[in-house]
Amino acid sequence: MQLRTLGGTGMQVSPLCLGAMMFGAIGNRDHDECVRIIHRSIDAGINFIDTADGYSRGESEEIIGKAIKGRRERLVIATKFYATMSDDPNMRGASRRWVTRAVEDSLRRLGIDHIDLYQLHRWDDVTDLEETLFTLTDLVRQGKIRAFGCSSFPADRIVESHWIAEKRGTQRFRCNQPAYSIFNREIERFILPASQRHGMGTITFSPLDGGYLSGRYRKPEDMNGENRFAYFGRITGRGFDPYAEAVRRKLDLVAELSALADEAGISLAHMAIAFVIQHPGVTSAILGPRTLDQLEGLLGATDVRLSAETLDRIDALVPPGTSLNPINDMPSGTTKQALRRGDAL
Repeated sequence: MQLRTLGGTGMQVSPLCLGAMMFGAIGNRDHDECVRIIHRSIDAGINFIDTADGYSRGESEEIIGKAIKGRRERLVIATKFYATMSDDPNMRGASRRWVTRAVEDSLRRLGIDHIDLYQLHRWDDVTDLEETLFTLTDLVRQGKIRAFGCSSFPADRIVESHWIAEKRGTQRFRCNQPAYSIFNREIERFILPASQRHGMGTITFSPLDGGYLSGRYRKPEDMNGENRFAYFGRITGRGFDPYAEAVRRKLDLVAELSALADEAGISLAHMAIAFVIQHPGVTSAILGPRTLDQLEGLLGATDVRLSAETLDRIDALVPPGTSLNPINDMPSGTTKQALRRGDAL
């Protein structure tokens, strides 16, 4: 794979990043298979691995730690902080008190002496961003992390973070990690331009839109049973109805996109991933396989180059800057009701 520069860090990363959210209790509980997935991705040319302390309460980081022994030097290891890690209300968020503890815990679980990219998983409404930026800058100076970034920040918060860093003399976020797919193109309007303007890398997640663009689901009945849709329905408390109008709309579009992929002689999944990494503002797209077979089905996407005609036809189905998941990139805790009341300002 041809490597790309991650923002202004100088670090070279592969256009595909192995995401480890599905390693551990919430996904694949077989540690040995997870290790095989990591090794296969490295052998295929992926040098970038992304996880978070909140993925199965640290279990994902522990699995990565097992897998990268003897291979660490050629890898760029990224993890995130913010998630609730215990019943203690102070063991979460972006406070100096917690971040200085969380980084030590992640280093221990990963079995490494430094983290290449340490990311704030979500905007923290109760901690001044200045406090977090000073803390992260200190961690860079101590050699515990090499660079830091943010995740799911909207454009205005990205701009605010750079303003604070300039005024207060801290280092700044070097990358952002938003959701981006054919079905979720909202970041094209403001988030990608803001990141590019400030020299930030963009590491996108969910290029298959949580599985819709994998090619596996063609009708509502295909989505019954245990899968990611059911899992996220449970953890968000919103449930999941495969017969809902929004789901049917996506499945109708899947049929049209599948036909387009067939015409191009590629799989729907490869087309979806190629669409993401072909955007000039995207550094790397995170793949989140749960099994080795799933990984194998995605690896060839870097060999795909979509034609202008194919991109135009995708635009006709899902126009640039629009989204079928408009709530994805709102700040943490934001709801449509909060936006109406002004609570999100």
